[in-house]
Parts: sequence; C-alpha cells; structure tokens
Amino acid sequence: MAKNLIKYFEEKSWKTYLLHLLLIVLIFTGLALAFFYVYLPAVTRHGETVTVPNLEGMSLLEMEEFLGKRHLNYVVSDSGYSSDYPPLTILKQYPLPGSYVKENRKIYLTVKSKEPQSVSMPNLIDGSLKNAELVLKSYGLKRGKITYKPDLASNAVLEQWHNGKKIEPGTKIKKGSVIDLVVGDGLGRRVFNVPRFIGLPLDEAAFSVRASGLNTGSVIIEVIDEEKLPELVELAKELEIDTASIIESGYVFRQNPDIGEQIRVGQQVDLWVVSRSVEDSIEVADSWYNKDEGQSSRSSDEE
Repeated sequence: MAKNLIKYFEEKSWKTYLLHLLLIVLIFTGLALAFFYVYLPAVTRHGETVTVPNLEGMSLLEMEEFLGKRHLNYVVSDSGYSSDYPPLTILKQYPLPGSYVKENRKIYLTVKSKEPQSVSMPNLIDGSLKNAELVLKSYGLKRGKITYKPDLASNAVLEQWHNGKKIEPGTKIKKGSVIDLVVGDGLGRRVFNVPRFIGLPLDEAAFSVRASGLNTGSVIIEVIDEEKLPELVELAKELEIDTASIIESGYVFRQNPDIGEQIRVGQQVDLWVVSRSVEDSIEVADSWYNKDEGQSSRSSDEE
C-alpha cells in the first residue's frame, strides 16, 4: 500500500500540489470569515446597540415607558437634592448620555428626593468669599445676600446668616437653604467722626487709634515753652479736659485729622506730643520708638 501511495504522488505534477494547497487555504479562510462575521455576531448580538438618551430633568414616572421603547431598563441607585427641579426628577445617570450599550442594559439613576436632605452648616468664618461660595455649593446650599462691613480683611467672611439669624457651624440645615454672608470690605467703607485723642498719653492715644480702626501716622514731639503753655490751657478748657493732662511731657496736644472730622476705617492719624524740654523730647522719643523692643523683652522675661 505504501508503494502505491508513493507511486501516486510521483505521478502527480507540481501544479496538482499547488491546486490542492490553494484549495486548503480557501477552505480555512472561509471558515475564519464565517466564525468572525457569522457565528460571533449571532452569539454576542454584535451591532445590536442602543444610544443612551439624556434623562436629566425628566420625571421618574416617565422612565418605564420611555426606556422600554428603547429596549433599556433602569435602577434608582441614589437620591439627591436640587432646587432647580421638582421631586422625583432625574439628576444624574450612568452610563452618560450618548454612550452605546447593549439592549436591556440597566441605566443607574440619581433622583431628587421629595424632602431636602439635612446637612451640617459648614464654617465659613475667616475664609474668602470665593471659597465660601464653593463650599456652599458642595454642601447643596445657596449663597444669598452679601453685606459688606468695615474690616481690614478684604472679602473675608465675618458672619454667616440664615433666615435673619446668625447660624453656627455644625447646625443642621436643609439642602437648598439660602445663606447670607457678611464680608469685610478691606479698608472700610464706613465714614465716621474722628474721636478725641488729645489729652491722652502717647501710648494710650496710639492704642485708641488702633481700636478705632485707624492707623497711627506721624508722631511729632514738640517742645512747649512758657509762652505756648497758655494756648494749651485754653485748649484744655475748650475740650473740657484736665489741664494737667495736656501740658505734661508725653501727652498728646494736637491731632490730624481734627476731632469730629470725617474719616474712613484704615486711614492714618498724626499726633503731636508735648515735651517740656529737649531732654524730655529725647526721653519721649526713646520711649515711643523703643516700645516694640520693650514689649518683646517683657514677653521673653515672662516665658
């Protein structure tokens, strides 16, 4: 039998071998094409996809009919709150609109709850206005009216209000609530009358200037001789203050802006200080210009 088979192949030409080889290639190619383009699509239902519609803003009551017509299903996976939509409105979805999915795929929905959820009021105090707006949004709260208040901190939140009352951080509040903010205006917009600093020792006068929301400008130490004393006495009577408090070394006897003039928060006040002699002037000046060093030394000693 082996001899007959060898004899058979010896009788065949190379053209016959080539023809057989070509036939085998065609058979395998046909099988591969049938597998990828006929069998696999039939098993995986390739090509039968659905474009996910945009469901945001639609009512949950419409979903069964709306998605059913498109061969899709849905599952409510979460609830949230938005003042822009009525209850049972779709807020978010997954997969996103425009995605391609197979038929009968489940669409996961976030639906607005009937009652707004409660959240803890965040602490916005001392933060910037921009940061407060971002925090309020992340908590599902709304920024309401902004009231500016004289303060050196520009656009810093000083107070937080809800329904006409101050609200403390941590207070439970409904999502969607409106929070009003009181914010610093920087240098202060409020105009007020300049207080009296005349008749005060220099250090007390400087403290009163700062307490009034103002800054100490120039400090001028002036020697008051016997000829000028009567002027200070008359000024003390005019201001109805003790004469001794305006003629002693180290006391303020003049200020600019003057008492009662209009001034804004953050502006400077210049002070003129009594000195009864050149020696007194040096002592007053040393005491004033070295006041910061003295405070630092006292702090170190206390530590």
